[in-house]
Amino acid sequence: MGIPTTAMLLLLVVVEVIGMMGMASASYRVGDLVPMSRMGQYHAMRTNWHDILGHHCPIFGVNREVLLPIPKPTGYTGADAYKISFQVGREKFFIPWLLVINRKSPEIPMIDIHLRFSGSDIHGVTAKVVNMPRQYVDSHEDLLKEFWDPEHWPKRILVRYFWEETSEIDVSGGFYVLFGAGFLLTVVMSIYILQSSQDKLVRFVRENVVESSLPMEEAKVE
Repeated sequence: MGIPTTAMLLLLVVVEVIGMMGMASASYRVGDLVPMSRMGQYHAMRTNWHDILGHHCPIFGVNREVLLPIPKPTGYTGADAYKISFQVGREKFFIPWLLVINRKSPEIPMIDIHLRFSGSDIHGVTAKVVNMPRQYVDSHEDLLKEFWDPEHWPKRILVRYFWEETSEIDVSGGFYVLFGAGFLLTVVMSIYILQSSQDKLVRFVRENVVESSLPMEEAKVE
């Protein structure tokens, strides 16, 4: 007996859903721009999230360096620390506050951002502020002058993006895919079994109803 039309349609739905789930997990390709936004905090006042221009953002799977402009905060006097925070990717991985101005250090700050990925997905982002190495300072003398000039804004901060490929398995994502596929397949098979046994069920009900009604009919004749 062939599979009924309804069961076939549901089976096609299962295949399509699984395919769509697979496509949804393919978030990025090497060379794709990874969106990023920035928030600033100065003197207990925070800005809104602002999108960072594309040529300052990470590029998926590509190690690179950018000079990120940091705008002058409202009410800036130089007396308090100036911190920035980031959100990275469409997943909005959150990078906590990074102290970049008034660090009580004679060195120029630099931000290292590490991004972990597997296949086409980003699995995590971390960042830290480090002192700019001497070789960088020697090759970026203009940054040295700009950074220590209290009247020069925006400040440009050197940001280095490092990508690390991992072999992490998305256990939760795989579980949901298998659970959804299993549920849909169960529905398909249940409908198939019910439809294939429909004739037998109808015949069984009919025979039992007829048999149970015969004694009553005979008694009625007598």
